[in-house]
This record gives sequence, C-alpha cells and structure tokens, in this order.
Amino acid sequence: MAHTIKVIAGGLVLLGLCLLIARWIGGPTPATTLATAAKVFIPIWLVAAGINMWVGVSKAGYSVAEEAPIFLVVFAVPAVVALVVLWRVSRG
Repeated sequence: MAHTIKVIAGGLVLLGLCLLIARWIGGPTPATTLATAAKVFIPIWLVAAGINMWVGVSKAGYSVAEEAPIFLVVFAVPAVVALVVLWRVSRG
C-alpha cells in the first residue's frame, strides 16, 4: 500500500512539473498552455503506470490479475486530477 501511495504521489508531482514547465514555456494564453500540459501528462502517466504494473508483474512476482486493480488506481488518481485541471482552465 505504501508503494502505491508513493507512485500516486509521484504522478501528482509529475503533473505539477508538466504544469510548471508549460507556464515557463508559455503559449497563446495561460489557460491554453495549462490545458495542453494536462493533455500531454495523461499519456505520459499511462505509460509510467504501465511500467509500474510491468515491474510488479515481472520483478515483484504479482499476477496481472493482482496488479490490474492497482494499475487502475495508480493511473486514475493523477489522471482525474489532470482532467479536473483541464476542465477548470477550459471553463475560465
């Protein structure tokens, strides 16, 4: 459980870095820039969560059936935060 929380926290940190880099690079409007960062983060995080699942299956000895629900949680929490950011900046 502690590893899962650390991985989710890592995803949230990665989202924060994506948003900071987007603000630093700039763009037509701050909202567009942040929306793009959130859109870019989601596939990057999907790959990272998949790698985490692969490590759990291949190195830690868990089965795919055991790792799949953990993968969903690990991916979903930061991805939902990114979608909320996208929704908020798209509204405003």
